[in-house]
Amino acid sequence: MVIDRSSLVFDGPTRASSILVLAHGAGAPMDSPFMETVARGVAATGIRVARFEFSYMAARRRGERRPPDREPELRSCWEDVVGLLRGDAEALFIGGKSMGGRIASMVADALGVTGLVCLGYPFHPPGKPEQTRTAHLAELATPALFVQGTRDTLGSREDVAGYALSPHIEIRWLEDGDHSFKPRKSSGRTEQQSMDEAIEAIVAFIEAARRPTRVSRN
Repeated sequence: MVIDRSSLVFDGPTRASSILVLAHGAGAPMDSPFMETVARGVAATGIRVARFEFSYMAARRRGERRPPDREPELRSCWEDVVGLLRGDAEALFIGGKSMGGRIASMVADALGVTGLVCLGYPFHPPGKPEQTRTAHLAELATPALFVQGTRDTLGSREDVAGYALSPHIEIRWLEDGDHSFKPRKSSGRTEQQSMDEAIEAIVAFIEAARRPTRVSRN
C-alpha cells in the first residue's frame, strides 16, 4: 500500500516551521482518544501535526480482519509519509504511540529527520522483559524524546534503567503512568495531568531541537 496525502489527518496551522508526524500503536487507530489528545494538544501550540495509518489498520476500516503488518511494510509506510511531508516545513519530527514510535525509531536515522518522539515505547513484550527491543537504540543518532509511564508493563523505570541507550535519547517519566500514561486513582494523579505533561514535554523537545547550537569561543 502506498500512502497518499488524502489519507492523512492534520491538526494545527497549515503553515508551520515544524511538523510532527505520529503513527498509532498496534491495536488502536490514528483517531483513538490517546492520539486525538496528543495531536490536538501539540497542534494548539502552533506545531503542525500529521497522523497516518499503517496498511493493516486502513484495511480494518474497510472491514477486513488483519493483524499488524510485518516490519518491512511498516517501515515502508513511514518512508512514504516522510517523502510526502519532507518539504512542508523546515523541521520534520516523526514518532508515535508504542509500535508506531518503535518503527519510527528504526527509520529515523536513515530518513534524516530532525527528531524522534516515542510515546510509550514497547521496550519488551508484556511479561517478557528478556525479549528486549533495544538493540538499535544504542546507536541512535537522531535526537529523541521518549515519554514513558513509570509502571509501563512494556518498559517500566526499573526495566529501562538497565538498558544501554544512545545519549541522544531523553526520557520523560510520567509518575505512576501505565502504557497509555494513565495513573491509578490511589496515586493522587489524573490521566489529564499525565497527558498535559506529555504534551508539554513534546513541545519543549521540538522547540529545543529547533534552536541553533551555540559554538563556544573560549
